[in-house]
Amino acid sequence: MARSHLPQPVSANSDRTPGATIDAQKLMEHTQHLARLNSWFEVALNNMARGLSMFDADRNLIVCNSLYREFYELPEELTVPGTPFSKILAYHTAKEGTANSLQELRRQQQWIEQHAQELQHGKTFTHTQHLKNGRIILVTNQPLTDGGWVDIQEDVTEKTLAQERIEWLARHCPLTEIANRFHLRERLEEELLNMKPNAQLAVHLVDLDYFKHVNDTLGHAAGDAVLKAVAKRVRSTLRDGDFVGRLGGDEFAIIQTDISGPEQASSLAQRLVSILNAPYRVLGSDAGIGASIGIAITPDHGVDADTLLRRADTALYRVKSCGRGSTCVYKPEDEKLAHERIELQADLGEALKRRELSLHYQPIVDVKLGTVTGCEALMRWKHPKLGMVPPSTFIPIAERSGLIQAMGDWALNQACQDAAGWRPDLKVAVNFSAVQFEYGDLPHLVQVALERSGLEAARLEIEITESALLRYETRTLDALERLRALGVRLVLDDFGTGFASLNYLRNFTFDKIKIDRSFVSDMAARRDCVAIVGAVTGLARTLGIGPVAEGIEGLEQLKGVAATGCQEMQGFYFSKPVPAGEVEKAVAQCLAKLSSETLAD
Repeated sequence: MARSHLPQPVSANSDRTPGATIDAQKLMEHTQHLARLNSWFEVALNNMARGLSMFDADRNLIVCNSLYREFYELPEELTVPGTPFSKILAYHTAKEGTANSLQELRRQQQWIEQHAQELQHGKTFTHTQHLKNGRIILVTNQPLTDGGWVDIQEDVTEKTLAQERIEWLARHCPLTEIANRFHLRERLEEELLNMKPNAQLAVHLVDLDYFKHVNDTLGHAAGDAVLKAVAKRVRSTLRDGDFVGRLGGDEFAIIQTDISGPEQASSLAQRLVSILNAPYRVLGSDAGIGASIGIAITPDHGVDADTLLRRADTALYRVKSCGRGSTCVYKPEDEKLAHERIELQADLGEALKRRELSLHYQPIVDVKLGTVTGCEALMRWKHPKLGMVPPSTFIPIAERSGLIQAMGDWALNQACQDAAGWRPDLKVAVNFSAVQFEYGDLPHLVQVALERSGLEAARLEIEITESALLRYETRTLDALERLRALGVRLVLDDFGTGFASLNYLRNFTFDKIKIDRSFVSDMAARRDCVAIVGAVTGLARTLGIGPVAEGIEGLEQLKGVAATGCQEMQGFYFSKPVPAGEVEKAVAQCLAKLSSETLAD
């Protein structure tokens, strides 16, 4: 058998001294220890959360870890010790899409020289690399005392993208993906600051007409789809230098730069009105809205952002006051209209304190039984200077300002107190705003009003619109359940004009539904309205709900509604709304009309 060439154990008679044996053992132990340290170092190096590469003074690779290789997708031969940094850089540059031409190689060499000089001066610096594979790498370069350097690579892709998203959200509307109010104002101030002498700029405020109707009839998902479509249409209409933002709700603003004068601004506004008025197809349904636009131009109407936005809003108010669906450039006399609106809001608050508001009552009749079943309470405001202000004017102001809460509470208590003095077979119906359901505890208010007045709960009817159910469905249905527990009667007003009317009838049992006056008024001219009134009446009867037709203004309408089987009605044909002191007289007149020969025919 061949002898092993491995070193043999030292015998007792060997010439090797004991000291030499001990030194050899220590050397072996030291070598093994270094091997273990190298192994541990390699494990630690390749399990770092960051990439690492180390180069010597001759710019050759000393060591790198696996994350460094992964970040730059380097082949194995470029990661062995001794690889020149220039080869690694050339490979990476080519992989990122830059051909290694002679000119490019010279540029790389210049960059390496500059890099090395900065490191020789002991400078530590960082820079960010956006790689072709989508990664974002933060590189930190640290010099070594022997002239080399260490690079630390951190993958900051998620962190950077998250930060960019946060910064984007701070300046944009996530729904429409256009600028928000803050960013639009920021851009406007920037444009004004950088304007050239004699240059002009226009600010357009765009308000979507009838957008609330889309939300109420088709739902908020459809409303969101319309808002996105509006933003898309506006963007496609503007020039590259123009800017659009959403101020909130259904209001947008446009910065039109470098214009020749008001004519150019008006031309854009008119195009926008035409484009935004075109039908929208959203979620399988057709949606129709319009647009009103107010315009302010610098320098004629202001030279700062606040003034331009305010005066564009003033011009917009004039458009809406004149019927909507149009455009208007600011005029000094518009300030009067805006001032009147502010004054009216202030006067409304004072009217509530001074008890200038009143309730008028319109009788509701049963034409089949020939009786008056109750009266609907309708709020009226007699302004000390303007006279009677229409509810269509002051109710929206009350809702926007928050006054509707106090006004509604007063109306409820007053109606209960007035009805308590009527004959016991007459009910009183009180309307509640959607805003009241959002902010108030209506069941508690109703309970207090009934206790104060002594009115029987069964004689009080609470009328709510479908928009209240749509906006706050869960909260509203809970409030309705609590109201029913009190014993009051519940009426769904303006039935047929809202979203998913039948769904509400399935989820909650109302005592009455009121057929909207728009169907009644068109019955003589449109067969579909006759069919709708008949269908709603039949449905209500099947569900055990009493139908009531609103807006009866003539004998022909009365006969047409009666022919569908609806027997409860109200309208000017029977009586106009009257003050509380004239209710008894109005009821008597209704009874006389119901028993007249003309009606009997």
